[in-house]
Amino acid sequence: MKFFVDTADTADIRDLAESGLVDGVTTNPSLIAKSGRNFLEVVQEICGIVDGPVSAEVVALDHAGMMREAEILRKLAPNVAVKVPLTIDGLKTCKALTSDGTMVNVTLCFSANQALLAAKAGATFISPFVGRHDDVGFDGMDLIRDIRLIYDNYAFDTEILVASVRHPIHILESARIGADVMTAPPAVIRQLVKHPLTDKGIEGFMADWAKTGQSIG
Repeated sequence: MKFFVDTADTADIRDLAESGLVDGVTTNPSLIAKSGRNFLEVVQEICGIVDGPVSAEVVALDHAGMMREAEILRKLAPNVAVKVPLTIDGLKTCKALTSDGTMVNVTLCFSANQALLAAKAGATFISPFVGRHDDVGFDGMDLIRDIRLIYDNYAFDTEILVASVRHPIHILESARIGADVMTAPPAVIRQLVKHPLTDKGIEGFMADWAKTGQSIG
């Protein structure tokens, strides 16, 4: 499963990229607003940090407006994936862009039917929001299972990009189901390495090493 980091913080992206854990980046208007920086500058900088897809979202809601904004975004770098909402106009834009060779991430997916439509429109990625799905009383992982089954039934090329990831269990379950990609905030990705027995083991090794009075180098 590919790991995308969901942030507009370039320092966090650089740090995680050095670990080899970052296959791509997702951004959205909310994350850009938190950065306090110019949207286009941030996207361009991120595209220079990672080789994989960098999702940059349009803010227009009509097809013509989305296409105008997409034209600007895809000129920033070859690894830009234009992110569009799961609406009729968004699907029209998806079809037009992917037919022209541009990667498209269809976002704000909350049903398997929506995911089916995105795949038929040629989406590169579909972003089901599991955390927000959980928030309103549904099981976000059931949504991923349904999408995986449907996509496998018809051999769709669209990759399932699990979004709105809140904790490591979301990542574990997504991997068990067979999602193609997950995107999570840097803090959640860093939580994956944590285990109390790992910490305890390191403490024990360090204590034993100190007793030897030796040093390496």
